[in-house]
Amino acid sequence: MSAVATELVDYDDAIERYDPVLGLEVHVELGTATKMFCACPTTFGAEPNTQVCPVCLAMPGALPAVNSRAIEYAIRIGLALNCQIASWCRFARKNYFYPDMPKNFQTSQYDEPIAYGGWLDVEVPTPDGGLETVRVEIERAHMEEDTGKSTHVGGSTGRIHGAEYSLLDYNRAGVPLVEIVTKPIVGTKASAPVVARAYVGALRDLLLSLGVSDVRMDQGSLRCDANVSLTPAGNPVFGTRTETKNVNSLRSVERAVRYEISRQAGVLDAGGSVTQETRHFDESTGTTSAGRKKETAEDYRYFPEPDLVPIAPDPSWVAEIKANLPELPWVRRARLQNEWGYSDLEMRDLVAAGAVDLVASTVAAGATPGEARSWWTSYLGQKARESGIPLTELAITPAQLAVVIGKVGDGSLTTKLARQVVDGVLAGEGEPDAIIAARGLAVVSDDSALEKAIDEAIEAQPAVADKIRSGKVQAVGAIVGAVMKATRGQADAAKVRALILKRFGVEG
Repeated sequence: MSAVATELVDYDDAIERYDPVLGLEVHVELGTATKMFCACPTTFGAEPNTQVCPVCLAMPGALPAVNSRAIEYAIRIGLALNCQIASWCRFARKNYFYPDMPKNFQTSQYDEPIAYGGWLDVEVPTPDGGLETVRVEIERAHMEEDTGKSTHVGGSTGRIHGAEYSLLDYNRAGVPLVEIVTKPIVGTKASAPVVARAYVGALRDLLLSLGVSDVRMDQGSLRCDANVSLTPAGNPVFGTRTETKNVNSLRSVERAVRYEISRQAGVLDAGGSVTQETRHFDESTGTTSAGRKKETAEDYRYFPEPDLVPIAPDPSWVAEIKANLPELPWVRRARLQNEWGYSDLEMRDLVAAGAVDLVASTVAAGATPGEARSWWTSYLGQKARESGIPLTELAITPAQLAVVIGKVGDGSLTTKLARQVVDGVLAGEGEPDAIIAARGLAVVSDDSALEKAIDEAIEAQPAVADKIRSGKVQAVGAIVGAVMKATRGQADAAKVRALILKRFGVEG
């Protein structure tokens, strides 16, 4: 009989007494133009039920046909994960009640996946600030189709319980998926939540580099089911697992695993037993709640799909796909770090900010690596945070930023003026050169104009001028400030200072 814990166990206490075992199932929506078994488009955000046909609506007599590009993408994923590619595999029917799947079963793969037996190495931070490599073994990567989308209206949770009615959108039904399933991940102890996050993050980077998905977790293109179980420390027998479904951010993956470890420890400490079930993660509270009792494979009554022929990828085709795999993200990052001369910390911060590609494109457009990194991680990073959007969604391109950086480098703009130009680009005012002209932001470099401004500043502050003549060089700042104000900040402060000191015959 299961018992309900009255309170969570402190995480460190839970880890001291129990060993966590993880299992991560990541669903990847493939970026194909059409669905897995029909020619309906897969565009995200279309009007409900406008991207459907007799096949994905399961009309009698409508027969499926496999999307060859989806198979190619699945093979690409399997190869990048060091998997074996099956020489022969087939689809199966997975049966249980799907309210948002018209045919009431899912066409998937069961014991004959297209890819199996691989691994992915991930880097995990250590308490001393270093990095540790953890190998996550892959059980399989199999093909299947997505379900439709249910919207539960009424109630307070957005779930079916308590809702007044539900709306069904079948646009997503039949969208190609690859599900990547790990083998049990053991030995992680206290770092289990961090390992889970690092794995999903590394997988997301890999899939994006392969060009097989946009991996938008916020749009459901990448979803993680996190399986967690606990066993008494040192006991080799796994405990009963729970499966927290459809976790849709890296931070939430970490939080969900951490919460489940504390919750399950509370159940076990109270003398209860963990129920094998699905659970839902609440983003607002960081907690999980019970869903449905978790079925076993036998409950799904898998049997071979009779309407689809088996798949036997030509070995030469598989070899061609392998030969054309792109540079893996971590290999590319190491190469770029070496080329750019970044420290480990600088590169780590760049990766955390999601700015590696932005910096690479900015450098390719002519900017220096140091300036490109500084702009994307500091000023533009601040702008992205203020707007609540990713860096990649800011309304400025790497090429535009490179132009601004170049003008700072050649003295056409000061850093302060450059920020105003960037603000103009972000506001949609046009290209940098047009904004500089429209706002009158070019640096005042004409010596005669600067000399005039210096004369007026000295005349207005005779006491300061006397201090400079007497050798108090630090007083020159007041004159520089007055000149910068007179030129609306468009003068080169270093040049202004040099001209003032020359005027008084004083060495800086």
